[in-house]
Amino acid sequence: MREAVYRLITDRRLGEDFDREALGVLNAAARKTPVTPQLTLTGRHIDATPEQALATVARQAVELLSGPDVPLLKECGNPVCTRIYIDRSRGMRRQWCGMESCGNKIKAAAYRARKKTTPAMTTR
Repeated sequence: MREAVYRLITDRRLGEDFDREALGVLNAAARKTPVTPQLTLTGRHIDATPEQALATVARQAVELLSGPDVPLLKECGNPVCTRIYIDRSRGMRRQWCGMESCGNKIKAAAYRARKKTTPAMTTR
């Protein structure tokens, strides 16, 4: 399921036709019975089988891939990360899946690289 969703999101982002095999995997899962949340005295409770969990994920993927957020889908700019995210930042210029993970690592590495190449100032 994960690979099918990733393939379909990539196809959509690149403006390509959906991969038929990935589409079949997603739609087969989406046809199954999804999770049914229950309200209890202590809050929300969910009992789910793996099949129900996958059906719920598949249905959410269908909603995402057929909805208005498609133009906002981006892949993380970190070359070793393959996370996809919805860029709702002002100006839509976000580059990383998250600052706490990839963004911080890339920025710190760039800073260290700049410091390494900048000649040290000498004081008299």
